[in-house]
Amino acid sequence: MVAPVALAVLWLAGAWSANAQGNLTAPATVVLKSKTATKLLVDQEKPEYPTLAKVNYIQGSVRLQVMVDPKGKVREAHVLKGHAFLAAAALKSIRHWVYRPYSTDTGPSDFSTFVDVNFALRIQKVNELPPQPEDFLSRQVKPPAVLAASPAAPGATTLRLRVLVSAEGSAMDSELIQGPSSLFGTARRNLERWTFQPARWGNHAVPWYMDVDVPVEGDPAAKAGRVAGGP
Repeated sequence: MVAPVALAVLWLAGAWSANAQGNLTAPATVVLKSKTATKLLVDQEKPEYPTLAKVNYIQGSVRLQVMVDPKGKVREAHVLKGHAFLAAAALKSIRHWVYRPYSTDTGPSDFSTFVDVNFALRIQKVNELPPQPEDFLSRQVKPPAVLAASPAAPGATTLRLRVLVSAEGSAMDSELIQGPSSLFGTARRNLERWTFQPARWGNHAVPWYMDVDVPVEGDPAAKAGRVAGGP
């Protein structure tokens, strides 16, 4: 019998260094601290604790980077860390959050903030929690696989991305592992055309991470340099 479960959602944000801000934040984007961003929230859909995470005793924090447009709508959300089951649930809900527009001296502005969503099992006895439940689950999951991908053109640059594949077989989110960051946005857009065989836990399709190589046709900045300066 599964122990009673409670979902605790904790919103935290911080002004990290530029290197820690991930791939969504442009240099000029305003980064709001926790208290400031939380005060702007007007609609925050709480994530549902995934049933398969409960029965497998998966808990912990999902950290996300959120980009909000000048109208207060979440334009992008990116997982920085978190178990795949929990990360997928957090992404689905946070993309529906709504903030009041953030005002600056020049008018409404987009902003970035960081959010921690904490999924906590309420277990009455410590010995009810099995040892290393995440490792045990990983051994039971059949990983996702690529079904259809973008063809690689001659001279294309390959970027390695870590992709969160949804239970429906699409790329929910991705992060750059290797390759030029200037091409990351193009690689993410290319991924939208890919299809995947989702991971499976028994008879259930489940969200899961996988690493893929995504071809991108050249670096626009590098091409411009060759045109300006010659071969």
